[in-house]
Amino acid sequence: MSTAKKTTTRDLTSGNIAKHILLFSLPLMLGNIFQMLYNTVDSIVVGNFVGTEALAAVGSTTMIVNLFVFFFNGFSVGAGVVIGKYFGGREMKKLHDTVETVMTSSFILCVLFTIISVTGVKPMLRFMSTPDNVFDQAVTYLRIYFMGISGLLIYNIGSGILRAVGDSTRPLYFLILTSVMNIILDLAFVIFFHMGIAGVALATIISQAVSAVLILFLLVRTEDIYRFEWKDMQISFSILRQVFAVGLPAAIQSVITAFSNIFVQSYINYFGSGVMAGWSCYNKIDMFIMLPMNSMALAATTFVSQNIGAGQNKRANDGTKTTILLSLGITAVIAAGIFTFAPAAVSLFTQDQEVIDYGSMFLRTNVFFLLFNCINHVLAGALRGRGDSRAPMIIMLTGFVAIRQTYLFIVTRFIANTPRLVGFGYPVGWFITCVLEVTYFMIRWNKKTQASD
Repeated sequence: MSTAKKTTTRDLTSGNIAKHILLFSLPLMLGNIFQMLYNTVDSIVVGNFVGTEALAAVGSTTMIVNLFVFFFNGFSVGAGVVIGKYFGGREMKKLHDTVETVMTSSFILCVLFTIISVTGVKPMLRFMSTPDNVFDQAVTYLRIYFMGISGLLIYNIGSGILRAVGDSTRPLYFLILTSVMNIILDLAFVIFFHMGIAGVALATIISQAVSAVLILFLLVRTEDIYRFEWKDMQISFSILRQVFAVGLPAAIQSVITAFSNIFVQSYINYFGSGVMAGWSCYNKIDMFIMLPMNSMALAATTFVSQNIGAGQNKRANDGTKTTILLSLGITAVIAAGIFTFAPAAVSLFTQDQEVIDYGSMFLRTNVFFLLFNCINHVLAGALRGRGDSRAPMIIMLTGFVAIRQTYLFIVTRFIANTPRLVGFGYPVGWFITCVLEVTYFMIRWNKKTQASD
């Protein structure tokens, strides 16, 4: 393996904690914004140039796409924790073997995911009770999207490898390039070539394929310690077990949560295409608001995994607390702005007043409860960085799935079946999860760190 000449890694085991977290998470935040632009631009283009039913169709596919993407992201998280641990502990041979193992496994998973997702489109849409007036368009969008899903998956695992060694900047450059490409292709395929919803799906998979090629090129051509070499492709089952020990619980939690949200979507579908489109707009904006906390959670995972690898338990805990405070502050400012300008935010997606009203209602009801989710995501990221992935899985499944679904069942059958009360199922799950996760962290890891110090 080649030795590094000019490193692009970031050592998080020494220096100012807040500075490290901000410098590492800012490119992640910007990168996540551009990555989310893929699907959001799809919604904006179809909402303004195709119609409300097409917007509802794209929105109704989000949870299905997340079933597959979240599972693979869990695998990426597991890989990042193992790589980060070896990087912090300066075990470079094991780091290289981990890179080769996760990349080889990823190529195999891409083939399996493509086959499963393409063949399962119609059954999944029927399971969600997708209305007839948007069903065919949703099928078209999903089939094209899933044919090119490997591009997204390869980019995610590649950028996960880079994050684990502290490089969160270069994946951002690739996302900026391909996001601009996606916007241009979206407009060209829909406005000039009149391809409708098929055009936005095609634009997305082309752009994602380019991002995958770029990240692979970087991994193959770099001279740094995380280089991927085709001749060294292998699967080390001892390493793979470590990756899955962290990644599988994270993947299961994400997939079951996404699956549970399909049930939430089915509750929303009951109210018709206007509420569906409003809910779709709310979800797009909600995902943007969550970008800082998601980026901070990824930063916490890398920070904690490197410091645990270096044997610095107290610094890992201090980094966790600092990350939570930063996440809360940033999210509070964004939430205040969205609450104030909710109708303007929703009108980016559509000029249909009914959709704007419902989207604004969902936003203003739920937005400040996202502060609970800041704590949820950062603590879960920090726990996974320690290799403790099972506890956040159980806690999040309890709050995000069991409590949320129980709430929806009781409210819609015994209190009132209204869009506002259905949408409020999200904050209920966030709050319960926050209480459980803080309690677990205080009992388990705070006391353990104090004892070791």
